[in-house]
Amino acid sequence: MKSFPSKSWRRGAVAALVLAGSAGAFAQQKAEEEPFWAKGRPRTDTAMKMAPVPAFPIPTAADKLPVAKMKLPPGFKAEVWAGDVLDARGLRQGDKGTVFVSSLFVAGKIYAVTDQGGKRTVKTVAEKLFLPNGIEFHDGALYVATPKDITRYDNIEASLDNPPKPVMVYDKLPGEIPHGWKFIKLGPDGKLYVPVGAPCNICAPDPDRYANLGRMNPDGSGYEVIARGVRNTVGFDWHPRTKELWFTDNGRDWMGDDQPPCELNRLARPGQHFGYPYCHGGTIPDPEFGHQRACSEFVAPAQNLGPHVAPLGMRFYTGTQFPPAYREQAFIAEHGSWNRSTKIGYRVSLVRVDASGRATGYETFAEGWLDGGTVWGRPADVLVAPDGSLLVSDDYAGAIYRIRYRG
Repeated sequence: MKSFPSKSWRRGAVAALVLAGSAGAFAQQKAEEEPFWAKGRPRTDTAMKMAPVPAFPIPTAADKLPVAKMKLPPGFKAEVWAGDVLDARGLRQGDKGTVFVSSLFVAGKIYAVTDQGGKRTVKTVAEKLFLPNGIEFHDGALYVATPKDITRYDNIEASLDNPPKPVMVYDKLPGEIPHGWKFIKLGPDGKLYVPVGAPCNICAPDPDRYANLGRMNPDGSGYEVIARGVRNTVGFDWHPRTKELWFTDNGRDWMGDDQPPCELNRLARPGQHFGYPYCHGGTIPDPEFGHQRACSEFVAPAQNLGPHVAPLGMRFYTGTQFPPAYREQAFIAEHGSWNRSTKIGYRVSLVRVDASGRATGYETFAEGWLDGGTVWGRPADVLVAPDGSLLVSDDYAGAIYRIRYRG
């Protein structure tokens, strides 16, 4: 068995990583400038101590993960499905059952997790990539999105031990690091959807280039922007009945502990604007840009989420293992707050959606990664497995969990 470094060693390694190198990864800043996430920060003692929470550079051993601390509704059980997956972020499943896992700041890799008789093997199918958060599986190929481009690995499940060279699909993305990492997904219209986040905490960038959501044909042709005023979406899905696109959006920082809320939005038609940078949460004018346009000009969120909870991946539950009350409901991986004096999030939340496609409630589904103010894990994405269980990735602990209903 591997010997894993102590928690204190790991925290020291993280601190060294942050101090030595993550300024370049998180900030892409000039020496005399503040990092992008610090724009708008008040000069208070509390605020000056806040900074994004990096993932550990070493994953936690599967038998060391305190899954017993996770709290779920009655009848549900959580377990470690795969450990030792450094910086585990996006989740997609291939036609043959392979679970592909992306990474972000720490690993720069794409993994393939295979399951044979309950024994899971983690293989690296691509590495030394530039923030490869966005992945999608389509027609036998794995699509990988970085801030700069989208590539495709053909016939990937037949080539896990000798992956093919990537084929360029689209190379005209802006490429900035701030909010440049992607979440990509194929829609029911056959288009590949890809966001471009705002290159800042708060600013007014070109709406045709930043802070938007676009789509293209799977071959990279026909790119168009379909939604604007989207600060940073790193998760979206289509309602099983209405086929409307729903997406998470991370709220801006440095407006206090309790505002603005993060958001779950619904796109009813192409061309809608969701408020950034002028309005947050549907009703809160931005302190810097709010005087320029009224909140009434924009589409209000379908559901406001907690302030600074950092919603990432989301899926509508399309399985049948969970009780009927959970079917066609929206599960959201809330990565957890850093821009708040008291941490919140670090959970999987549930947004209740009625048969007509309207949000009717917001509640916690799985929690426990935040234990008395101490963080041991951060949910990053969710995936409905073929058996109806829910897989949850954790980039902080380097793991994938499975949540099942046992009644």
